[in-house]
Amino acid sequence: MNAHQIPIRTRLITHRDDLPAVVAEYVRDVAEPGDIIVVSESVAAIAQGRAIPPEKVRPSLLARFLCRFATKDGSLATPAAMQLAIQEAGAGRVLMGAAAALAGKVLGRKGWFFYVAGRRLAQIDDIAGTIPPYDACIVLGPKDPQKLAEAIKAATGIDAAIADVNDMRRADILACTAPVPPAELAACLLGNPGGNDDQQTPIVIVRPWP
Repeated sequence: MNAHQIPIRTRLITHRDDLPAVVAEYVRDVAEPGDIIVVSESVAAIAQGRAIPPEKVRPSLLARFLCRFATKDGSLATPAAMQLAIQEAGAGRVLMGAAAALAGKVLGRKGWFFYVAGRRLAQIDDIAGTIPPYDACIVLGPKDPQKLAEAIKAATGIDAAIADVNDMRRADILACTAPVPPAELAACLLGNPGGNDDQQTPIVIVRPWP
């Protein structure tokens, strides 16, 4: 899908905000029928109150053990982040993911932990992953992203999507109301046109070329 990307700069969106209403406010004079409003998964999660200060997490012995085997620059490399992953997916699922990761390491394969433990654990951002003051928090993935995308569409009248995008040319569409293959929409976002840090552009309008 060939498309033009329009980043939308916003104020700081917090856990006190009604995200669909905020999105409607900012896209009102920009979005057009046929567009797709793409909202950052981190901001979606923050608006849902899913940004957790690490000091409020009590890591278990299991979390302290497993985090030692996580990639050093990964999102589950701290005891607090691993504990939240365990709370999200359950200890059994995380242990199975760890076993899969070990097998993958032996076979030279990556990504088996998240394949087994659950895609939503890959959405966890450890501290320094977003804008202040939430850069001091662990941000979980958004809850029920499809329901949220539908609420944004209802508030704006425009199709909406929730996406996890980073600077390493990776894009994952968590939910979308438009009849567009997720891989095609993800390809439009590989350059990471939005930004959750000082760019403050957590909303991107994807406008297909005529």
